[in-house]
Amino acid sequence: MCEILVGLGDVNVLSVEGDDTSLVVSIETKATTTGCPDCGSVATSKGRRGVSLVDCCQGLRTVMLHWLKRRWWCPAAECPKRSWTEEHRSIAAPRLVLTDRAGRWATEQVGRFGRSVNEVATALGCDWHTVNDAVMAYGTALLQDPQRFGTVRALGLDEVLFVRLGTYRTATFSTQLVDVERGQLLDIVEGRKAEGPRTWLENRGADWLAEVRFATLDLSATYKSVFDSAIPHATQVADPFHVVKHATFQLDECRRRVQQELLGHRGRKGDPLFRARRLLAKAQERLDERGTEKLTGLLEAGDPNGQVRMAWHAKEAVRELYTHTDAEVALASIDELVRDMGDKDMPTEVRSLGRTLKKWRTQIAAWHQSHVTNGPTEGVNNLIKRVKRGAFGFTNFENYRIRSLLYAGKPNWSQLETVSPP
Repeated sequence: MCEILVGLGDVNVLSVEGDDTSLVVSIETKATTTGCPDCGSVATSKGRRGVSLVDCCQGLRTVMLHWLKRRWWCPAAECPKRSWTEEHRSIAAPRLVLTDRAGRWATEQVGRFGRSVNEVATALGCDWHTVNDAVMAYGTALLQDPQRFGTVRALGLDEVLFVRLGTYRTATFSTQLVDVERGQLLDIVEGRKAEGPRTWLENRGADWLAEVRFATLDLSATYKSVFDSAIPHATQVADPFHVVKHATFQLDECRRRVQQELLGHRGRKGDPLFRARRLLAKAQERLDERGTEKLTGLLEAGDPNGQVRMAWHAKEAVRELYTHTDAEVALASIDELVRDMGDKDMPTEVRSLGRTLKKWRTQIAAWHQSHVTNGPTEGVNNLIKRVKRGAFGFTNFENYRIRSLLYAGKPNWSQLETVSPP
């Protein structure tokens, strides 16, 4: 009956001790003889060695298994494997302190449901490293599934702050590769230079790369070079949000410069341009009659030369590019904008925006053909940041990578019961 209640299969329960908060169950395997794994000779018993394993909780009580492992000795003089300790993967994987079922449970709690390692360790009555080692072992085995992601038609790249290290809190980044159609994290590589994602893509093979039709990115020359070299056939798509964000940024830069030139100080509560900053950032169609009148009055008072007004119209013209779906019309509109923004009478910031549009004209117009964006990549970044918050940050990149892939990489959790850690 005790063996049935413990539920570990081919074991004998020797004793059960405990109180209202914890249980200690002593077990041994039923095997009395075994053969040498190298030569096959019948092994001789060499005594036992007790090993303590953390098991799944029973109600409100933590459970510890005390496994009396048999030690064996090979009598064959020519055999190189003279002694060893028995292993039983249905009880526990080698070098792990959690039982097999507790390790799988902890991996799902941390990886699938986003619980912190410390929270799961507290529930099991063990320390942080015990749970983390199990999560890394079972998680790595689960993520090695070759079918975790198949054909990718639209690939996105973006970076996330990994950690700040050293005396000067130097920022270290990671680069995420995301299937933007499925919103699935494919992998994470160290740094935000081109070498990491380029190497990852080259390792996929020519057949896999040939299926990638679209490559989404923000206005990053580094990631553009990755796509140029690794998947030159893919249509690159500049993310609309980042294009409009850059136009809004140039508008804000123009507002700050004009503020300094006219008043000689940064914006203050009563300054017209400072009061207009939120109205300038708002879309024109979202301004009601009162908001339009207020913005017009503030610009007349704080922008006598009309430079901020021109930058605002430039921002709205960039937004206007995304009101239709024809790629050829978009390309013609961009070229017209570039010519207008390059006029010598335009503010410096508007001319800079025009140069950016000229550099990325084909990538911007490609959105009208593909209608894919880097939005799912940003969504995956938010999931990764949630993992970081739950862990109170990471310093070990492999822990960070595995935990993020378990949470945002969409592994097949039904395979968790079948995978075997190394």
